[in-house]
Amino acid sequence: MQDGKFSARDYLAACLARIEAVEPQLRAWAHLDSALAEACADEVDAARWAGRDPGILGGVPVGVKDIFNTLDMPTQMGSPIWAGFTPGNDSRVVHYLRMAGAVFPGKTVTAEFAVHTPGPTRNPHNPEYMPGTSSSGSAVAVAAGMVPLALGTQTAGSIVRPASYCGVYGFKPSFGLVPRTGMLKTTDTLDTVGLFARTVDDVALMFEVVRVHGLDYPVLHRELNRPDRRVKGADRPWRVAVVAGPQWDAAEGYARQALDGFAARLGREPGAEVTRVELPDSLRRAHAVHAVIYDRTLAYYFRDEFQKASLVSGVMYEIIARGNVITLDQYKQALQEQTALAREFDHLLGEYDVMLNLATGGEALHGLESPDRPDNCLIWTLCGVPAPGTPGR
Repeated sequence: MQDGKFSARDYLAACLARIEAVEPQLRAWAHLDSALAEACADEVDAARWAGRDPGILGGVPVGVKDIFNTLDMPTQMGSPIWAGFTPGNDSRVVHYLRMAGAVFPGKTVTAEFAVHTPGPTRNPHNPEYMPGTSSSGSAVAVAAGMVPLALGTQTAGSIVRPASYCGVYGFKPSFGLVPRTGMLKTTDTLDTVGLFARTVDDVALMFEVVRVHGLDYPVLHRELNRPDRRVKGADRPWRVAVVAGPQWDAAEGYARQALDGFAARLGREPGAEVTRVELPDSLRRAHAVHAVIYDRTLAYYFRDEFQKASLVSGVMYEIIARGNVITLDQYKQALQEQTALAREFDHLLGEYDVMLNLATGGEALHGLESPDRPDNCLIWTLCGVPAPGTPGR
């Protein structure tokens, strides 16, 4: 587009044609508005032809998970309770993307309230298999070539897991790096905004658009602009930790073998120093701590929906019912444990440049409503650390 070989309207037309071809089978979209997207693409083209800067993402189609507010499209959050709801404003990340010139074909399917009840979306590699849970629509839209980029969120494993199942890159940044203003809130200390893409360069490009910038965020501004955080150092190899987490034994044998094989190949590289690491025993409490925070917070934020049980899924109803019997003291204790675990894990991270772990316990399971295997996704969310999921090779 920058070289004038094709226009933003041309690019959008190709994406819309792909959506038309595969959406009836894959059902990745909760809302589509081709006319609105075409008008936005035309604005980008007009700016570029007039010599104005159309933005970093000028003309690039981006899918928006249907829990982010959008000024000109409904936000249903996967629930019949909110059918047709239009908030009348943009969430902060949608605003950032819009200012960067992104074009929005529509809203991608989310699990009900971004929790566990799956939507109608199917895995693009085999529609009889699950695509992952909450951010499944965004993962499938990117994997199937409907859009090159999409927004997602993760409260346990809802970016890393669908990215793995669908074979794309999924990035859950550090907690607090991407603003949550104007989007569905499920938990205060876990919800993290992230993204899906098909290349590492695209991940970096979109991340720079949606993350917070500037001196208004002094801690993040200082840390992200420290040169030593961006460069490993030329005087030593990469320090790589291969992690066997608390759910390692629950992973499929072929998955553990694949990670072990990759670690062995990496260990033969001259620029890498690979170490097998067993996570501290304290992190074996991570899933229990997460459950207390998750269930109690959902019970608080969805107490009105809980009263409308006929419009809430059985899965959601059970979670809220569990949360209602968790006491305030138990919730506060879980928050204290979360902070302690995050600090302990941060200390461990200081010893390595990168940690390798299984994104999921295995390949996507047969059946859209199959329960996921236990995995370590939620540990990284609980501890607030960045988790880039890379597709298997």
